[in-house]
Amino acid sequence: MLGTQLAFSTVDRPQTDGLAERMIQTLEDILRRFCEYAMEYKDHEGYTPDWVTLIPAVQLAYNTSQHSNTGKSPSLV
Repeated sequence: MLGTQLAFSTVDRPQTDGLAERMIQTLEDILRRFCEYAMEYKDHEGYTPDWVTLIPAVQLAYNTSQHSNTGKSPSLV
């Protein structure tokens, strides 16, 4: 479906699961940047958001970003 292929990898062997590991690394990078920005931001009550509250924003950023290979965002694929 949609030109995709199902591939299985070995448990406890991240080297065989490169695509998933790359996606996790990308999400970690986005979360790190959001956290760095949040450390500088405080609302009118002095509240600084923690990383857990930033996850929906990270998910939105990833799902709407255009992938260099497909030219489409993950939400459109």
